[in-house]
Amino acid sequence: MMPGGLTDAKPATPEIQKIADKVKPQLEEKTNETFQEFEAVEYKTQVVAGTNYYIKVRVGDDCYVHLKVFEPLPGRNQDLILSGYQTEKSKDDELTGF
Repeated sequence: MMPGGLTDAKPATPEIQKIADKVKPQLEEKTNETFQEFEAVEYKTQVVAGTNYYIKVRVGDDCYVHLKVFEPLPGRNQDLILSGYQTEKSKDDELTGF
C-alpha cells in the first residue's frame, strides 16, 4: 500500500460499527434524515495526520451510505469527525476516496 492510499476493503468489525454509531447523529443532522437501520458492512482506511475511515453502512433493504470519518492522532483529545458522506449507494458500489 502506498502512504496515503486506501487499504483493501475489509468486513466491518465491532470497532468499525462503534465508529459509525458515533458519527450517526452528525450524518442525520447533515442529511435531515433518521436512520432506523445503521449497519456497517465494510471499510477501508487511509493514514493521514490521523486516520480516515471509509465505511459502507446499510441503512435499508438495498440502501447504503458511504461515510468518511476522520480520527485525529491519539493524544489530541478530539472527537471523531464525519468529514464526508455519499448517499444513494448500493451494495455493489465500491468504497472510494472522496
